[in-house]
Amino acid sequence: MTYLKAIEAGVDIIDTSLAPFALRSSQPAVESMIVALGGTPWDPRLDISKLLKLGEYLESIAPKYREFLDTTKMAVIDTGVLIHQIPGGMISNMVSQLKQQKALNRIDEVYAELPQTRKDLGYPPLVTPTSQIVGVQAVLNVLFGRYKMVSMETQDYVYGLYGRPPVPISEEVKKKVLKGYKRGKEPIACRPADLIEPEMEKAKEETKGLAKDLCDTLIYALYPKTGIDFLKWKYGLEPMPERLKPKTLEDIQREDEVITKSKSVVKKKTA
Repeated sequence: MTYLKAIEAGVDIIDTSLAPFALRSSQPAVESMIVALGGTPWDPRLDISKLLKLGEYLESIAPKYREFLDTTKMAVIDTGVLIHQIPGGMISNMVSQLKQQKALNRIDEVYAELPQTRKDLGYPPLVTPTSQIVGVQAVLNVLFGRYKMVSMETQDYVYGLYGRPPVPISEEVKKKVLKGYKRGKEPIACRPADLIEPEMEKAKEETKGLAKDLCDTLIYALYPKTGIDFLKWKYGLEPMPERLKPKTLEDIQREDEVITKSKSVVKKKTA
């Protein structure tokens, strides 16, 4: 409904997803939008039969990615977004973070904490990267106590390295967040970029013999630790750890066989 009203109001581009990966924290399905707009002045004239074939292919490989699916609810439409107004990308990352901490059962607490964390941080816009900063800090606040553990990105943000927040941050929050911060306890008042030293030549020197082109150098400059690891895997200098290798359909089949066998054993014991 939102998309249709936006189109009627003059929007000429909308983001959609093929049905297998649509809804939940993703975009609406492209197939339903094509059918809804058919025969109207906004008919995209796309061949839906080809899109259905693409959807069938995605269905065939989707099991490889099922561990990333948000299974906290049965509904494929998150009606809670009408209240918490959290973007899909934020939800996906928070679910992943909570799964890693084996605390997915506390996601409702995180939903309740998010508006307060955002208020504390001066109402930053919920778009990347500030949306992820707010989301990660909200999770930490729930798991460890409010501002008992603070991410470096939250400290950088409060210090002013992401610019000035829309609303001033309270002195109390500044004190908690910047406690022990390496750059200092008083936020900057200048342009953040003025504090950044030239880094490209240093990055080139540190990746000499490893980076093959400018893209490799930029990967390292953006992600020093993981970038080096990635480049070593990319060029076969080190094997990729098993835990990081993508799952194959054969892996999924073996998992399903183990699950089926376990269920059978449990059923026999309780019979």
